[in-house]
Amino acid sequence: MIQRLCVLGVGLIGGSLALALKRSGAVSEVIGYEKDPLYRAKALSLGIIDRAEVCLAEALRGAEVVVLAVPLGGMEGLFQQMAPHLKPEMVVTDVGSVKGSVVTAARAELGTRIVDFVPGHPIAGTEKSGPEAAFSDLFCLHKVILTPLPENRPGAVETVRRMWHQAGAEVVEISSAYHDQVLAGVSHLPHVLAFVLVDLLAKVGEPQDTLQFAAGGFRDFSRIASSDPTVWRDICLANREPLLALLDHFEAELHTVGEALRHGDGGKLAEIFARAKAARDTHYNA
Repeated sequence: MIQRLCVLGVGLIGGSLALALKRSGAVSEVIGYEKDPLYRAKALSLGIIDRAEVCLAEALRGAEVVVLAVPLGGMEGLFQQMAPHLKPEMVVTDVGSVKGSVVTAARAELGTRIVDFVPGHPIAGTEKSGPEAAFSDLFCLHKVILTPLPENRPGAVETVRRMWHQAGAEVVEISSAYHDQVLAGVSHLPHVLAFVLVDLLAKVGEPQDTLQFAAGGFRDFSRIASSDPTVWRDICLANREPLLALLDHFEAELHTVGEALRHGDGGKLAEIFARAKAARDTHYNA
């Protein structure tokens, strides 16, 4: 059991982790560090956290495990502020959707305490945000990716792995670089496309007409455009190089489709659509 867990950020991910660990009996006390007074009050009233702190040093005091569950743009500043207060063998992890930028910031700010920082990313979430969106089953049957560092203490990695298992997740380990490359395709690019499509349709037509005539496909595809814009701005900027490479490829593919339409080339369209269907049905039909 984790005697004292400190969650920095009590929104959807941080709140859901706290609830999952409480449900499984894996944590004795949860301390929440949150700047937003409404979030603090809501997290307390919902039983997500046992105590709220606005002073980072107080939040960290006595914690065995610390989880950074803030947007990527806030990670570096938190690392800098928390570094003087980290004690030996105080295990630190994060839930950031991009690992390269987080690891770079951690190396720059944590010094020798980098041995106890184990980067992580739960592959779970919804388009909702805030403590009221948190629920204890969020991570069940979902993967959590850990990208351990060469410097990590084996005990620190095992503590984080066990914590996520107790939250109901399946834990896998890969490198930070590979994580960012893969997530650019299966998460970051789809969010960009959803945001851009909804923005485009809102500009060229009447949104109420779009919704009136939209079927399930549009709702399924556009759902993630309801995600927090600030969070996704930070993610895209933090993973810009892999994302830009994919956007270049996607632009080329769109050009191919456009040329097929322009020339009435139904064979080319059928070829692309059939290839995509086969790939989806074979590899991604989860």
